[in-house]
Amino acid sequence: MSAALVRLLQLSSPALPVGAYTYSQGLEWAVETGVVHSEETALDWIADCLEFGSARFEAVYLAHMIRAWQLEDGRRLAELDAEFVASRETAELRAETLQMGYSLVRLLADMGDFPTQHLVAFPEPSFPLAWSCAAAAWSIPVEDALAGYLWAWAENQVMAAVKAAPFGQTAGQRLLLQLGSRLHLLAEEARQTPIELACNYLPAFAIASSRHETQYTRLFRS
Repeated sequence: MSAALVRLLQLSSPALPVGAYTYSQGLEWAVETGVVHSEETALDWIADCLEFGSARFEAVYLAHMIRAWQLEDGRRLAELDAEFVASRETAELRAETLQMGYSLVRLLADMGDFPTQHLVAFPEPSFPLAWSCAAAAWSIPVEDALAGYLWAWAENQVMAAVKAAPFGQTAGQRLLLQLGSRLHLLAEEARQTPIELACNYLPAFAIASSRHETQYTRLFRS
């Protein structure tokens, strides 16, 4: 097993202490309103958000960020990071990426063997910027990094669904099995996509996130 694979498993682990488990990205509101009420409807919601949001936008930006880190192109990294933060449709989504980015930078610094000086120029990095820095520093192949990032996103969504909707752990594993079967294709597409074609047009997702901000009872921060 390569050192890069071990590092990728670490970065993709739900045990990574960056607070991802506290966010549902609007899924909690979808459960509250009955849009997501079963294993099948959870799969529909998460799969659409994965393909048309995370894979076609976040993963595309992540790929370009990794390449910019490899080229030590700080100016390009600043542009990509600013664009990504500006793309967050709601206050919750913006706060989420900045909090997780901050937490990951602190974690990397506390780990002791990571070159955190590369991140000094970014006082408020988005989560993909910090994550891509780690992936580049640890020589994780781009497509593998994208698949790992998307897996971590999907796993967090499934964990949120299991907590908020009326189905159990076995159903959650069935969801992950189906979502995971497409990750290699989505990662390859994201790796090849020009930044100009990145797209996150998901109106229902944005509405769910904004409505969650005023939801009366909540388990999650987004």
